[in-house]
Amino acid sequence: MAMVIQYFYEGRLHASLKGSKESDALRVGILSTAMINAAAVVRPVESHPGVKIVAIASRELSSAQKGAKMFGIPKAYGSYEELLDDPEIDAIYISVPNGLHAEWAIKSMKTGKHVLIEKPLCANADEARAIFDVAKQTNRIALEAFHWQFHPAAHVVKSYIDSGKYGKALKTYARMVTPKNSMPSWDIRWKYDLAGGATMDETYTVSSTRYFTNCKRATVVSASARPYKQDPKVDAAMNATLQIENDQGNIITSEIYNDLDEPNKFGIIPRVWELPSIRIELEKATIYYYKWITDKATGISTYQKHYNYGPAWKTVGESWWSTYRYMWESFARQCKGEDPIHWVPAEDSIQQMEVIDEIYTQAGLGRRPGSVVPA
Repeated sequence: MAMVIQYFYEGRLHASLKGSKESDALRVGILSTAMINAAAVVRPVESHPGVKIVAIASRELSSAQKGAKMFGIPKAYGSYEELLDDPEIDAIYISVPNGLHAEWAIKSMKTGKHVLIEKPLCANADEARAIFDVAKQTNRIALEAFHWQFHPAAHVVKSYIDSGKYGKALKTYARMVTPKNSMPSWDIRWKYDLAGGATMDETYTVSSTRYFTNCKRATVVSASARPYKQDPKVDAAMNATLQIENDQGNIITSEIYNDLDEPNKFGIIPRVWELPSIRIELEKATIYYYKWITDKATGISTYQKHYNYGPAWKTVGESWWSTYRYMWESFARQCKGEDPIHWVPAEDSIQQMEVIDEIYTQAGLGRRPGSVVPA
């Protein structure tokens, strides 16, 4: 997924967009040299005058130096601790494996740094609570990097649902799949001890379901996994049915499907990547995010594109901004005590992990272990 986003975004970004930085720009350190860094932090920050990357760290100095050279980052550290000890860093972007998120988020905040944590926030709900408890204790900002939720298109779709124009939401279906053998067996996504698995990596399905339904409470009715052949504790795929109670007291049935190793069917090779999608059935229309709205009375489908502005951003944003660029805009504002425009609150991230924990429990796999709070 990271490679798809990186290719799409870098293709839209021109070198001329790299501008000078403000004197009070948020100084960011990158914790790990993960592939996602280019799309999630390096490229969006290039065009943000209020944010600059000052350091990157890896467990091996040579790896950090390679990343620093590739992206023009001033400092490289051969340990995560050195990055956290740097007094010139205001915030840490954390892209280590899922099972280590909580450990390094907590350590970062205790050294006075704000944290932007790659999704999923951590390994389980207890770790999520621990992260936000420390954020409160240290007066630091902690944000789960659900970048898609910051984009104007998501807000437009949600405004259609919330308007009541198309009636009540009845049911949803969210899916995300990755073709078979796309992930080598040594990939961290297949590591139980690092909180790997399809539901963790493709957590967009749970996130979008909860966001668009205005979820107040989610009950996992059923969940079944297709275990990874080399480790049955890890889900290669997951089917789950949820019942969502929204903020109006309505009950919505929601189906999710994740697959990190989608089998070839009938000898047909699947698409290279299938981006996350969700279909929302309303009384009078069907909304398919990210493509169209179909009016049930007329049968007419309307295709829409919303790259900037929208209900939340109003006059802020550019058509070439990626989802990550919008996220960094809000994160930087919040760290500086300004209006973040859009935000993923602590309660939302905690509920997200509670739902994931319950999906794993219902599937008989048990919740994922973490480095701070075990399974």
